[in-house]
Amino acid sequence: MFNGMHDGWIWGMHFGWWIIWILVIVGVVWAINRAQEGSTSSRPQRETPLETLKRRYAEGELSTEEYEERKERLERDR
Repeated sequence: MFNGMHDGWIWGMHFGWWIIWILVIVGVVWAINRAQEGSTSSRPQRETPLETLKRRYAEGELSTEEYEERKERLERDR
């Protein structure tokens, strides 16, 4: 009733499902690693208040007097 070809097809499908599950697991592991790397290395570091003050002074947003006064206050309040 059944010839050998039918058994080969079933084993082929079984092997195919193993490949699919392996690819799914590898993909999930890769995505988790990628998300963890992205959350630590690509996140820009936050400027300290003193760095922000220096940047704003360099861009001309603050006068020398304002810069010196705010810098003094930041260093005093540490």
